[in-house]
Amino acid sequence: MGVSTEPVPLLHASELYRFFHAGDDETFALRGVSVSVSAGEIVAVVGPSGSGKSTLLSCLAGLDEPDGGHVTVAGQRITRRHEALRAGLRARWIGMLLQTNNLVNHLTVAQNIQAAQSLVKRGTAPRQSPAALLTDVGLADRGGARPSTLSGGESARAALAVALANDPPVLLADEPTGEVDREAQVRILDLLRQRAADGKAVLVVTHSQDVAAAADRIVRIVDGRVANE
Repeated sequence: MGVSTEPVPLLHASELYRFFHAGDDETFALRGVSVSVSAGEIVAVVGPSGSGKSTLLSCLAGLDEPDGGHVTVAGQRITRRHEALRAGLRARWIGMLLQTNNLVNHLTVAQNIQAAQSLVKRGTAPRQSPAALLTDVGLADRGGARPSTLSGGESARAALAVALANDPPVLLADEPTGEVDREAQVRILDLLRQRAADGKAVLVVTHSQDVAAAADRIVRIVDGRVANE
């Protein structure tokens, strides 16, 4: 028997199920969803609102536990582990960009980045400084600003800088260009492409055709199932 030459995915979800109860009703958000992202790859997850995309993202990050199936990051299972271990794996391996609640309101933008970096022990490779990260996302002059003073587009870019604070091997992003102008969108897409070119894995949940077009693969989810890939 030959040895497989297929790359081992940095992120892999196998047969994820997630359901919610409302009274006597049971609603399935995910129905056996499997998805993988390898190093150097951008995967876009698309589908109508309410199809399960955000639930999938939460399960991939270990923020929510699926009712069935499992998720591994860098070969380590993140599902059904105690919270401290999940949080450690998430801090080490995963950068998260959600649609809301990415920033701590009483900290400046630069302090938000520093707080994220404090969660991971510094290795041999130097991380980018908050100033360099903010320059990358076009916010070089906003490091001292509080989140409440940022526009929607600035908040999205500041949140991306926080997500990239520890140079994570896996980046998960929910509508990263949802509230930004065209110039900022181009900058963010360039950053996502550069992440993949540097050997990182990127998964983006999006309604944007431009973001989907920048991906190597598109996974479509409808009614909690993968409709096609």
